[in-house]
Amino acid sequence: MRGRSGRQPHRPKRTPAGFVRTPCTTGARPGSARERQHAGDDQADRALQAGVDGFLPKSRHARDVAEVIRLVAAGRRYVDPEVAADALADERSPLTDRELDVLRAGRRGETTAEIAASVHLSAGTVRNHVSSVLGKLGVATRQQAVLAAEERGWI
Repeated sequence: MRGRSGRQPHRPKRTPAGFVRTPCTTGARPGSARERQHAGDDQADRALQAGVDGFLPKSRHARDVAEVIRLVAAGRRYVDPEVAADALADERSPLTDRELDVLRAGRRGETTAEIAASVHLSAGTVRNHVSSVLGKLGVATRQQAVLAAEERGWI
């Protein structure tokens, strides 16, 4: 939509014939299975609060999108099952995308230099991200952070 980002839900507009626009999210699903979800960055919640009747990812096949449009036009609501499961998750990741990238890159005990090379950051920036992760998760080591993130399904 002109003048809006893909992350902003629009209010559904009903035509005189009763048709409703069904928005699509910009990614595979909000937060990509909690990996990218941050406080205040839950597209599904925002869209549903805005009054959207249907919510599904752009990655869905055209026939699925058409079916959802038909359901919503018939007065029903639709939320993609993966979006719904994500919304019901008990715990959201407090970590940024980059912090998660650093954890993933170091999950097998890689050195700071190896992590830096794999995620295209300087070693100092990797150390800063690791320090931030340790503080957010309340753990003492990178390995403990990796285990905590894996247990919670963030990586």
